[in-house]
Amino acid sequence: MALLAFGVIALVAVASALGLVLRRNPIHGALFLVVNLASIAAFYLTLGAEFLAAAQVIVYAGAIMVLFVFAIMVLIPGKEETGPDPRRAWRTAALPAGLLLFLLVAGTGIARLGTPLPVSPAPADNVEAIARALFSDYLYPFELTSVLLLAAMVGVILLARRRT
Repeated sequence: MALLAFGVIALVAVASALGLVLRRNPIHGALFLVVNLASIAAFYLTLGAEFLAAAQVIVYAGAIMVLFVFAIMVLIPGKEETGPDPRRAWRTAALPAGLLLFLLVAGTGIARLGTPLPVSPAPADNVEAIARALFSDYLYPFELTSVLLLAAMVGVILLARRRT
């Protein structure tokens, strides 16, 4: 069951990466990137790293992609898409495929509930271990990254500002 879930998630990850590279429309590329980042989060879930999966979805698939889509929409105004949807059949098939993927990941998680966890010297709480490392050993790089993100945000606002 776990191997099947891994195969389906890997197929989704590779297909979305190819869609990202091959699409000419930047909005479609950004949406393919969201799918790819969500599949990476699914990989984290199958590995038992729940915190990393949640951070992947919240930070990358959520916040960063909203910023990307905002920048694309402001800086590259395109024409509206009109007419009949040429991929209606694919979109209709996407819902059952997504449901199947969800069931596979959920089945893998339920199957893991009965198995004992391997004994390791790591702390019992992943979040506590990450927080201790992040705010003690890596405090300076963490703060430097926040300043870098602030500078990037100011740069995007300045670039997006309309000249009058």
